[in-house]
Amino acid sequence: MSIDATTHVFVRQLGLQPYEQVWRQMKAFTDARTEHTVDEIWLLQHEPVFTLGQAGKAEHLLAPGDIPVIKSDRGGQVTYHGPGQLIAYLMINLRRRGLGVRRLVTLIEQALIDLLAELGVEAQTRDKAPGVYVKNHKIASLGLRVRNHCTFHGLSLNMAMDLTPFSRINVCGYEGLQVIQLSDLVADVNEALVGELLMTHLKHRLGYTQHQTLSGWSEETNVGS
Repeated sequence: MSIDATTHVFVRQLGLQPYEQVWRQMKAFTDARTEHTVDEIWLLQHEPVFTLGQAGKAEHLLAPGDIPVIKSDRGGQVTYHGPGQLIAYLMINLRRRGLGVRRLVTLIEQALIDLLAELGVEAQTRDKAPGVYVKNHKIASLGLRVRNHCTFHGLSLNMAMDLTPFSRINVCGYEGLQVIQLSDLVADVNEALVGELLMTHLKHRLGYTQHQTLSGWSEETNVGS
């Protein structure tokens, strides 16, 4: 039975992964996909790494120390990824979904706000500063790349992690910007539940009605299907 790419999304659960490996997979997936390829959302965590976006300036890396620094092709400035932070990479055909980049960013931010509200946390966005904030502290970051009307990269949500590395950078290029995580705001953060809730709200906001969960890289992608 064929899968309707206008209503379905595949959700790939990847666990803890090195940044560069997943980055290569995202680019390969995006380059190989066709108009019939079903969109995918990859949920994972990264080993410790600082990433500089396309506009990233080295001056915002204050003291990276022994944490690797990778120059990425996503949008935005500098951020940190590490265990305890939920990553969602969105491989979305914008033309098929009738979305522009600005609208997609708004929908992603709203999905994060919906997720946090379900957990009893009030969050907001900021003008000209993509991401989601709680009490003027950043809890989620966004950075996307678009190629041939299709996106890759995505969002990161601080759940229960070591926030110390953020003090080694100007977060997202803003001097003095402070970060916060879900475990500072709610008791007993269940990382698996947070991932499920994020997927529920992303699916709703982006207009998918069906999803199928894939585990790791063992199952074939749907490129060209």
